[in-house]
Amino acid sequence: MNIYNTLTKKIETFTPNEEGIVRLYTCGPTVYHYAHIGNLRTYIFEDILEKGLEYLGYEVLRVMNITDVGHLTSDADSGEDKMKIASAREHKSVYDIAKFYTNAFFQDCSKLNIRKPAIVEKASDHIDTYIKMISKMLEEGYAYLSNGNVYFDITKANNYYELSGKNPEDLMIGVRDTVEEDKYKRNPGDFVLWFTTSKFENQDMKWDSPWGIGYPGWHIECSGISGKYLGEYLDIHCGGVDNIFPHHTNEIAQSEAYFGHKWCNYWIHGEHLNDQSGKMSKSKGEFLTVSLLEERGYNPLSYRYFCLNSHYRNQLTFTWEALKSAETAYIKLKSKIKQLNRTPNLSDKKLDFYQNKFKEALGNDLNTSSMLTLVYDVLKDEELSDFTKLYLIDDFDKVLSLSLIEEPKEVSEELEELILAKIKQRNEAKKNKDFALADKIRDELFEKGVKLIDSKKGTTYELI
Repeated sequence: MNIYNTLTKKIETFTPNEEGIVRLYTCGPTVYHYAHIGNLRTYIFEDILEKGLEYLGYEVLRVMNITDVGHLTSDADSGEDKMKIASAREHKSVYDIAKFYTNAFFQDCSKLNIRKPAIVEKASDHIDTYIKMISKMLEEGYAYLSNGNVYFDITKANNYYELSGKNPEDLMIGVRDTVEEDKYKRNPGDFVLWFTTSKFENQDMKWDSPWGIGYPGWHIECSGISGKYLGEYLDIHCGGVDNIFPHHTNEIAQSEAYFGHKWCNYWIHGEHLNDQSGKMSKSKGEFLTVSLLEERGYNPLSYRYFCLNSHYRNQLTFTWEALKSAETAYIKLKSKIKQLNRTPNLSDKKLDFYQNKFKEALGNDLNTSSMLTLVYDVLKDEELSDFTKLYLIDDFDKVLSLSLIEEPKEVSEELEELILAKIKQRNEAKKNKDFALADKIRDELFEKGVKLIDSKKGTTYELI
């Protein structure tokens, strides 16, 4: 696989630390509200990456965190805590807020065919790990205690700006809105590893520590959870482009200070989903969620199809018209596939050709648009039997995850007896010109998930 590495700013051939095994960490959601579809675009590309690596023969060990503590409204370690804001908004405890929105997030992922990572860990469950890491960084001079808070000294980090491409002038007070004066920091860019009560007096989530009662900073949680479950050598770290700085930059600094060597080789980031007014954000008031798409009558997988038609590193603009166009194309595609004859007739001819083409598209920096094009190429190829087409499309869908092939639903003996009896009864009604009864029988079966199909040869049915 050739993939764009944010760290080196170029496309590189992926080589894991351990042959055949990929240790993958993906930043999880901050569970203070529903995920908007811009957030979920990132998880779709990460899902493609994980399944794509498996398609190429790797064993993937993937870990994701759930941020239920320590994430502030500003990435400059200032402002208010998002969990605290949600707690006040909904009159619930922060623990109840976290549980509710964690469940909602994975429900949305399920609707989009995004696989839940094998290991999902809450930030609040690993306080001891963070304390251990922070203590070591203090002992070795990478961190310092000031006014009750523990800060990381970025001047002690090697190549601190390598990932982001920024420079120290970017962190001068007043240069950026997110840079605020903190007289207790040695340097403007230093970030907090542990907050005590000096930061927020009314914080709900607090733990005892060697530095006082408090809670961890946002950045330390990912380093702690990743290190605990994937070890000190990470292959790939993913997230959205807005995580590059400061979050991922700070992760590198603290992880390499703690482990004493290079931590992660490949950094892969997905671009923003924009609406017509700019970057999609929860702060704009009403925001687009999977539930809202469903309320408007759209299949969530139409949104996945919409995303896959664009490269993950390109900004994508969402409009309802664009989603409607994507859904129309998606429905037509599934309809064409459904018409294929399922009679077993698999031919080896061109199997390798198409599977290798799919691997090429996959290995070309996750070119999902080309991967989708191959599905259409297979459908149009007259040299392939219908069954071979189904085989290939099903194979590609292990990565695309668009539910392109619906498995035929099994009919129980009891249901089949009922259906056949109802068809017979309906035929009698039509013969007697009792069309009201015939329509009633048709509607009764439809409510049971049975669609009747009338033709010159008689009446058949299919499950819906």
